[in-house]
Order: sequence, then structure tokens, then C-alpha cells
Amino acid sequence: MDTKALLQAVQSGKIDIETALAELKGYQDIGHSRVDIARAERNGSAEVIYGAGKTCGQIFDIMQVLADRSNDILVTRVDFSIAESILAKYPEAEYSEQARLVTLKNGPEISPPKGSIAIVCAGTSDIPIAEEAALTAEFYGNPVERVYDAGVAGLHRLLGSLDTIQSCRVVVCVAGMEGALPSVVGGLVKAPVIAVPTSVGYGANFGGISALLTMINSCASGISVVNIDNGFGAGFLANRINRL
Repeated sequence: MDTKALLQAVQSGKIDIETALAELKGYQDIGHSRVDIARAERNGSAEVIYGAGKTCGQIFDIMQVLADRSNDILVTRVDFSIAESILAKYPEAEYSEQARLVTLKNGPEISPPKGSIAIVCAGTSDIPIAEEAALTAEFYGNPVERVYDAGVAGLHRLLGSLDTIQSCRVVVCVAGMEGALPSVVGGLVKAPVIAVPTSVGYGANFGGISALLTMINSCASGISVVNIDNGFGAGFLANRINRL
């Protein structure tokens, strides 16, 4: 809300002074958190709630601030026990136990982007992170093509879905172990590739570090890399690219 409209709203009694002060500061202080209420206007999408480490009450408080402003709400890394409480309070919300995501639509319908996003994962064990990326991209209004269990140990599985992958404007590659999948895909598509290393693998995988290093050192052009197990970050970035 611009300053003139804000002052007019205070003058007419539509909003109180405390709310107006929060608008001017760009955040609402609720004690345990300072919710960035200006992020949607500044960055194009509202603040996302990282659920891990937060109590149910803290998540409720932040959700309420966002809901009061008719923001769509995305909560990541939510365990089932907390998700049950959220769904009891917000029955219209949706929860993916696999991706550990809660979504709640409050705002107007999002305009469709220019194309689709492909989410490609190496193995079945990588699907939880792939789903975090896929559901995040869908939350922001993107059509998603899922190509799962297409790792380089059986290259024919990847090649069998190559037409689908090549039809998309952005490709997210999710892989653990040695993390070779993005390099292979990067050499086969013209779209930008977002690589997501996962912590899936045996001891020398070092909790995803081996996959991370492989992806950072990829010889294929056009690959960017997000943090280990950061499906949300990949889905969010893919949405931004798909709307350029």
C-alpha cells in the first residue's frame, strides 16, 4: 500500500495506527518473529515459512499474519504431527507428507507462466526432495512434468523420457550418490538446468557433499546448483526462470 492510500485508510478508520506503522516498517513484529509483510510487493511472492525448528504456535502466528493480507501460504519442512494441527485449524490447506510441505491458497489465481518445468530425479530415494521442488513450482502456478527414477545407472530410462524433458523451459535435476545426472541432462537440453544434490548415498557420499561437488564441477554448460536437499530453492528458482 502506498503512503497516501495508507494515510487515507487510517483517516477513514479502515485500519488502525498499529497496522499502519507495520505497513510503514515493512514487517509485523509478533514477538518471536518479524514477518516480512512487504515481500510480495518487493519480490513478487510472499514470505515462505521454514517450518523446521518452529513450534506449532509460532507457525500459526506467522500464517495468520500472511492470511490476514490474503497471501498464499507455503510452509516447508513440516512434520506430520505439526501438519495435523495446521490442517485442523486450516481445513482448506493441503499437506504432502512426502515433501513435508503445507500449502494454503488465499490470494487470486496466479497467471500462467510461459511453459512447463521438468523435475527429473535419479532414484526413488530422491523423490521426497524432487516432490518438494515439484510442489513448490506448482504452488506458484507452473505446470510440472515429473520424470522419476531416471538415474545414469540405467541411461535408457532417462532417454525414454527425453522428449518430455526437452519440451520444458526449465529442468530441475535431483540426484544423490555421485550426482552425475545434471551433467548428462545438461548436455541434452537447451533449457537451463537447476541441479539439486541430495544426501542420499553411502558413507563416502558425505551427506550429499560428493553430489554437490560433482554438480558444481559439471562440464555441462547452463547448470546452476542449489544447496543439499534444497528442493524448495530449486522449485522457487525454476518458477522465476519460467516467468522471464
